[in-house]
Amino acid sequence: MEKDKQIYLELQNRTPSDVKELVLDNCQSTEGKMEGFMDEFEELKFLSTINVDLTSILNLPKLSKLKKLELSENRISGDLEVLAEKCLNLKHLNLSGNKIKDPSAIEPLRKLENLKSLDLFKCEVTNLTAYQENEFKLLPEVMCLDGYDRDNKEAPDSDVEGYVEDKRTMRKMRMRRMMNMPS
Repeated sequence: MEKDKQIYLELQNRTPSDVKELVLDNCQSTEGKMEGFMDEFEELKFLSTINVDLTSILNLPKLSKLKKLELSENRISGDLEVLAEKCLNLKHLNLSGNKIKDPSAIEPLRKLENLKSLDLFKCEVTNLTAYQENEFKLLPEVMCLDGYDRDNKEAPDSDVEGYVEDKRTMRKMRMRRMMNMPS
């Protein structure tokens, strides 16, 4: 689906400043960039851009209230410093299935003091020796890495329940995820 059309559907007669979650999964990006995404989504707490062919997040608008960001299954390899500049309150970040190879690409995430959960599953960086141990040292605030805590025990799922206010919204988001799943 076209991104502009999906944003229109997501708004459902609301203004962008009323929207708390936005799901743009499977909407193709323009030249691998996050474009056409407006700064007016100032109240956004959850953003999902799974499988949109992103190579860069440099054009991400300032989303100071964003708590959870889904960027999985794209082609992002770096430029993560933009998150520390524009998404200061980010708690959960999913970068699984991207092109992150070098641990230095993750270093800018140290500036995200509220980051509790980071997912890099299926990124090349996870194949490095002592990857998990090194990432937990680099990011002391992170409690969950790739679904596991510091003791290598499976961590509870960080679903959106804590980031959206009402149960109707949660049900709607679960339905969208089910509909976007490949059959």
